[in-house]
Amino acid sequence: MKKSLIALAVLAASGAAMAQSTVTVYGIADVWVGSEKTGDVRDSKVGSGGVSGSRWGIKGTEDLGGGLKANFLLEQGFSIDSGAAGTNDSQPGVAQAFSRQSYVGLSGGFGEVKLGKVWTAYDDVQGSSDAVFDSALSPMNKVFISTSNYNSNPANTIYYATPSFGGFAGAVSYSLGENKGTPAGTDATSITAFNVTYGAGPLALQLGYQVEDGKTANDQKFTRLGGTYDLGVAKLYANYGKVSNVGNAVDRDASEYQIGADFPVSSALTLSASYAKSDDSNPAGVYEATRKGYGVGAAYSLSKRTTVYGGYESDKKTNQSAADTKHSLFAVGLKHTF
Repeated sequence: MKKSLIALAVLAASGAAMAQSTVTVYGIADVWVGSEKTGDVRDSKVGSGGVSGSRWGIKGTEDLGGGLKANFLLEQGFSIDSGAAGTNDSQPGVAQAFSRQSYVGLSGGFGEVKLGKVWTAYDDVQGSSDAVFDSALSPMNKVFISTSNYNSNPANTIYYATPSFGGFAGAVSYSLGENKGTPAGTDATSITAFNVTYGAGPLALQLGYQVEDGKTANDQKFTRLGGTYDLGVAKLYANYGKVSNVGNAVDRDASEYQIGADFPVSSALTLSASYAKSDDSNPAGVYEATRKGYGVGAAYSLSKRTTVYGGYESDKKTNQSAADTKHSLFAVGLKHTF
């Protein structure tokens, strides 16, 4: 009888523990069909990730009591048009089971800590004030140097986010290069980032900064200030970016800005438009260029999980010592979350 009672107690305790833990499989499948023109070459394409990068992942949470939780997340990107696994440009040639994120951490009243491969604190906010759904149809993602040159989710990262205090919050991340002595006699590289955000009522503001230790070259620095304001009949977007020492052959500085607006036609349909511009310069006058573009788009929610979208983006790069280059994209896509 005693053994039976003990067994029942163990089972009850086990059931309670299992009830306090959750594991979820989730993902996004995003595909588009369109026509892209680069220079004089026009190409018909089926592409992946028009609005959100296609991905699948596993995440879990365990309630440790007293408001403390243990969390983990494993996330892999992929190209839905080809089935190819996603890669990370910051680690070329390295096979990755989880190219987007892989971390374990703790959260509670103090905020949240993550350890592993995570988005930097700068990446948390860099696209928050980008109109046209921060998508392939957004000119900012084609025009800004900073959208393609910063390291978004480095390995070996320590990340901390504060709880919200009256609408204010912040985060900081530090990523270790773990490459001291390569080449011989050099210190290890690192990436440091932080953000400060505010969101209350119709107004949201974001400030992000990231510096990437160049080791044998100048440090790359990225600053982003953005904001949105919801008027009800329209939502306004604006952001400003400043980058320093970006590029390999030539270190570039740039000033960048984007303005745009969403127009909710109904609870299901949203129209959006955006304009972006970026000016490059080099202290020695070796390189100068201007890029500018515009984009228009529409998104229609078929359900809570499925959205159809489409639009047009066009941008132009004016070079100091070379021919101008033009690019445009017309696309219609389908995004499903699970």
